[in-house]
Amino acid sequence: MSYQDKELVCKECGSLFTDKADDQAYRAEKGYTNEPSRCPECRAAYKARTRGNGGRSFGGPRQMYPAVCAQCGQETQVPFQPTGERPVYCRDCFQSRRG
Repeated sequence: MSYQDKELVCKECGSLFTDKADDQAYRAEKGYTNEPSRCPECRAAYKARTRGNGGRSFGGPRQMYPAVCAQCGQETQVPFQPTGERPVYCRDCFQSRRG
């Protein structure tokens, strides 16, 4: 199959970037079916944020939210926005429930 360079729009920054024919051939050879959705700069930034960290961002502090432990009533901080649908536990109570 013959591949030709193709212009794509980055889903992160909206800029145009070229999907090279060689890159298309490589992806086809490996069995990949999706076109790249990010320009090379945004792809590199995305990889830097997520590489080796289970999808979480590197570097900056994690967003924390205030909550009250459902078991002991202590004020605590959790890494997700509590919705009230499920109980939230402080670190100690959470660990004691896991074990």
